[in-house]
Amino acid sequence: MATVELTTDNFNETLSRDGITLVDFWASWCGPCRQFAPVFEKASEQHDDIVFGKVDTEAQQELAAAFDVRSIPTLMIVRDRVVLFAQPGALPGDALDDLIGQARAVDMDEVRKQAAESEETAEA
Repeated sequence: MATVELTTDNFNETLSRDGITLVDFWASWCGPCRQFAPVFEKASEQHDDIVFGKVDTEAQQELAAAFDVRSIPTLMIVRDRVVLFAQPGALPGDALDDLIGQARAVDMDEVRKQAAESEETAEA
């Protein structure tokens, strides 16, 4: 599956779907971003059940600001509308594959349960 360009117009719709979405925040002038791009693209071809999206931080400054992206590339992994991972830095292919495996293995029922418990604690 090819990567999808994410903009303010399609970002929420794309990330509101069930399943896993990987988001690469990048810029054309960023050397590490250019190094990570083929790794990200290759992973998108190997995992056709996952949405791979790219946010050009120059063109989509609102999105970068909304997620407090201060360093690029930044990779974000969202599963079932929950951000599981967000961290700056270019990754080698094996590390990206490992993260994808970890995201697949997460018990989302447990994550939702913990989130609900945190909300209850915060409200009390």
